[in-house]
Amino acid sequence: MVSGKPQCGDVLITTKEANPALGDEGYVLSVSPSNVVIRATTSTGAFYGVQTLLQLLPPPIFSTTKVSGIAWDIPAVMIQDQPRFKWRGLMLDVARHFYSKAEVERYLDIMALHKMNSFHWHLVDDQGWRIEIKEYPKLTQIGAWRSGIGFGLQAGDATAYGPDGRYGGFYTQADIREVVAYAAQRHINIVPEIEMPGHSVAALAAYPQFSCTGGPYSTDVAGGVNPGIYCPARPETWAFLQAVLTEVMALFPSSYIHIGGDEVPKGNWKNCARCQALIQSEHLKDEHELQSYFVRRMEKFVSSKGRHLIGWSEIREGGLAQGAAVMDWIGGGAEAAAEGHDVVMSPLGDCYLNFYQAKDHQNEPKAAGGFLPLERVYQFEPVPAKLEPALQPHILGAQGNLWTENIANAAYLDYMTYPRACALAEVTWSPKEARDWNSFRARLETHLKRLAFLGVHFRPPTPAPE
Repeated sequence: MVSGKPQCGDVLITTKEANPALGDEGYVLSVSPSNVVIRATTSTGAFYGVQTLLQLLPPPIFSTTKVSGIAWDIPAVMIQDQPRFKWRGLMLDVARHFYSKAEVERYLDIMALHKMNSFHWHLVDDQGWRIEIKEYPKLTQIGAWRSGIGFGLQAGDATAYGPDGRYGGFYTQADIREVVAYAAQRHINIVPEIEMPGHSVAALAAYPQFSCTGGPYSTDVAGGVNPGIYCPARPETWAFLQAVLTEVMALFPSSYIHIGGDEVPKGNWKNCARCQALIQSEHLKDEHELQSYFVRRMEKFVSSKGRHLIGWSEIREGGLAQGAAVMDWIGGGAEAAAEGHDVVMSPLGDCYLNFYQAKDHQNEPKAAGGFLPLERVYQFEPVPAKLEPALQPHILGAQGNLWTENIANAAYLDYMTYPRACALAEVTWSPKEARDWNSFRARLETHLKRLAFLGVHFRPPTPAPE
């Protein structure tokens, strides 16, 4: 098809004669009685056109086994489509409970079906360090494991046990490369998160010399008397963190590197003579400005490697580093955008997929509290109302977050993610004025049949009141 002209009976996917106005992710899909044509300016747009084409076919097209007796008809349509936001994401926390490479890749498969393009991989927290770092092998030898499943769960709720009976696991650097390549084939960018300066018990259990107190630390008592926080007044701490991020950036081509920065307990800094001396020598007001000092210094390092630092809302404390982007979960997104920073909206009340899906908790699996029904996700508007139009392009998009303290297996991951992620996918792709809850709810019935054929253990939506 050198000319880009379809013949009768063709399914033509081409970048020839595509309208540049479609951008990198847009496409035109034309279905006539004689052929199917998808035109896009890039392979990404063509991929999304194929996802739409599949959704025009009967749901059994997604069956993993042969299905007979189906009329594989496609309605005649002309669709021109492109996303509203460039960041359409999901975050998966694998630090609390480890998920295998195959389970992560399956998660990416379902994301791709929904044209979601950003996978935020939360690889590090108090209860587990999940990524191999060659220069610091004890991070995974010690930090990737704990004695039991924890969080009040039953041992049989998960299968992530090592040969010695310890609970946990980690990804080798070869695993990471394979997952990154797998995601790229599906036009998904993986944003790694390496938590700092707090949420670092797992790292400090392996290397307590990078803390203010010297330990002891244990992944079994994370968040206890000795909170996991790095000591920014120790030169060796910076050598460690920069070495870790250097290896991380070699594995992930993402332009964004997430450093966490949330929920930093500052008591150790207040009681640390070195930190107090650093506050004085750097002319800082308090520990909040010490956190800003930490983020600014790390931002300079990340920027020197040609990447962009992104962190949770709290990285604004004490002043935001010039080149940093914010992932807003507790407010401050509009203010950061007004100051010229890029922002990913992920507010607690609209995007936390670890919250309950019904008010009746008795008939739901254990969740993190809260209440986030499907309709509220669909009604979420990522652009803050008070943000001036000229500044709205700083809102990169939105993301659903799945913290896994109570979620220890892939079936429960499905249950908490879908269909709420279906709603978020439409929020981040479709024009605001095109969204209609009743239309979405009706279309979802067919879409859930597709997910069922794919073996997704979604939660059936709560029936609408009569």
